[in-house]
Amino acid sequence: MNLLEEAIIYSTVMHQGKIRKINRSPYILHPLEVAQILSAMTDDMEIISAGVLHDIVEDTDGTLSEIKKRFGERVAMLVDSETENEYIGEDRAASWQKRKEESLEKLKASTDVGVKMLWLADKLSNLRSLAGAYGEMGDKVWEHLHQKDPEVHLWYYKTIAEIIEMQLNKTGAYKEYIDRINYIWPGSFDTSKTKYKEYREIDVTGCERLGKGAKGEVYRYDDELIVKVYNEKNTYKDVEREIALARSVFVLGLPTAISFGIVSVGKGYGAMFELIDAKTISELIAKSPEHTDYYAGMMSDIAMQIHSTSPDDDKLFPKASSYMENWVRRAGLEKELESRLLEIIAALPEPEYLVHGDLHTGNVFLSNNEPLFIDVDRMSVGDPIVDLSSMYLFYVGYAERDPKIIEDFMGISAKTASDFYHSFIRHYLHTDDEAELDKVNRKAALWAYVRLLGQMRKKPLSDSDRAVAERLTDKIRSLLD
Repeated sequence: MNLLEEAIIYSTVMHQGKIRKINRSPYILHPLEVAQILSAMTDDMEIISAGVLHDIVEDTDGTLSEIKKRFGERVAMLVDSETENEYIGEDRAASWQKRKEESLEKLKASTDVGVKMLWLADKLSNLRSLAGAYGEMGDKVWEHLHQKDPEVHLWYYKTIAEIIEMQLNKTGAYKEYIDRINYIWPGSFDTSKTKYKEYREIDVTGCERLGKGAKGEVYRYDDELIVKVYNEKNTYKDVEREIALARSVFVLGLPTAISFGIVSVGKGYGAMFELIDAKTISELIAKSPEHTDYYAGMMSDIAMQIHSTSPDDDKLFPKASSYMENWVRRAGLEKELESRLLEIIAALPEPEYLVHGDLHTGNVFLSNNEPLFIDVDRMSVGDPIVDLSSMYLFYVGYAERDPKIIEDFMGISAKTASDFYHSFIRHYLHTDDEAELDKVNRKAALWAYVRLLGQMRKKPLSDSDRAVAERLTDKIRSLLD
């Protein structure tokens, strides 16, 4: 027997006697349908076999180790990507949202196209069944499911569509998937997504990298074009949202560059900007450090312009306090310190003006002597301390861990970076009063250290990092006191 034949026999035996919730059909028809959908996308027998086996661990007595032994490591990995965590003793309806959110994180993190194919095939099969029942039963169909809210189901299926779109949008299965969603939830997607669509493909190999951030990297594509390349965790929805935000910010009169199109860059997305002969302020400082004070004044002007702009649409821009709360929770501080920081955030006045959320010289270009910023995905309404702490972190705070981080990130020495920050804050506050400067710098340092701790804790700490984390915690405690 070949791999697929053995998988079909094994799955048939394991699912024997089981039936589907909605139409009461023999359960084995579902994994076989998933395999059939996969066979129209790929001839990879491991992926198709995983389609036959994808519900074994979740819905039968079969185990992942047995699948690995019988069908190999990759098939087991694919099956695992579709297997939700089991919360023994907890009602499945109560754990529905939690299970889905955790499994979506697996999908986002995977770089194997087979995982995305498997998810598409499985969820399309489910949508076919759901659409058929919806056509016969209407809204009564939701009463037969663990999750009774149709809008939550829509969130789940739409999120999957957004994650897999880049790699699978040209497949018939993807287009049918969108059609089925639009049938059950009319207007959920633009119907253009069910038609053939091809993004312009570009290659940034050999292009000069201008900067790197949490969401991606910025490259100079040629003398006229800059491209922001998003990492694989970003969906087309994330890119479209940032472009929409940039247009809104531009209308408010802020100096931002507008992307003129989404492109495909390898397995991810990019946004193209026409910035003729543009250079980042980081580049300009590196080239002429003697002009650091001039560029600090320019960054101060941009910051003040942002911080004095009130948005027309409050719903478009989230509250920056939610980002600050995330900084605190990710820092892993003892409960007393965490509670005090959250109390400070809760006591901030209601926000009226914008903050950038990721303000630094790698995000600001000088084009025809006009400064333009390009990253607006964290633009929000809130206290200016959000941006001042960003500046402190990028130009001073990172040196607490390793000065080389500043040099790699900004392309300038840690000494020049520190000089730049202190010049920036003097321009921003319009003062040389050391007491006033120290008061604001202490606030900026507090939140910068909280952010730095959270960034460090994304991975297990080394011995040296643990020492840094302890030092940062002491500094946070001292600044709070």
